Amino acid sequence: MKTEYRFEKVSHFYGVKFKTFNFSSLMRPATKILQAIITVVLMTSWASTASAGSEEISGKAADFKLTNKKGMQESLSDHLGEVVMVNFWASWCAPCREEMPLLDALQKKYERLGFTILGVNVEAENETAREMLKANPVSFPILFDTKNFVSEMMGVDAMPTTVLIDRNGNKRFLHRGYKPGYEDDYEKQIRALVRE
Repeated sequence: MKTEYRFEKVSHFYGVKFKTFNFSSLMRPATKILQAIITVVLMTSWASTASAGSEEISGKAADFKLTNKKGMQESLSDHLGEVVMVNFWASWCAPCREEMPLLDALQKKYERLGFTILGVNVEAENETAREMLKANPVSFPILFDTKNFVSEMMGVDAMPTTVLIDRNGNKRFLHRGYKPGYEDDYEKQIRALVRE
């Protein structure tokens, strides 16, 4: 709908009709600027919400088997019936190192309720990861995805990446990256899933 504002003024003294002034020609650029501002505001608020939270996902989690830090094979299906957090990490990733003790606290807090974390290291050579774990041990299982088979299968595209899986083996939540405060989202989601 196009709105035009026309103002006409007639001079009574001279009897001359002044030109019509069309405000719509001034409004077009202003409207475009306003639309651009609204778009930027909406995109900024969406981006901050998306990065601060998580994404709900669905579908069966594909089973996998990897070698754990004790040298034994461990699979996702070994934990069927539990709520599982699969956390993909690397020793060179500062946010991964920052969240590791927080994840360990979650493991200890919710383990008795049927929750476990599988920490999946994605490095081809895992000596540095093993050294890091000696300095900062964790209570949850650490698996080594040296060929990136599992990380590719799960579509990992950020470090760290965390996938929460329910007791029936269904993927429920996906987190990309880590910033302080994300552990609060993890905990809310864990609490909800262990109650199901």
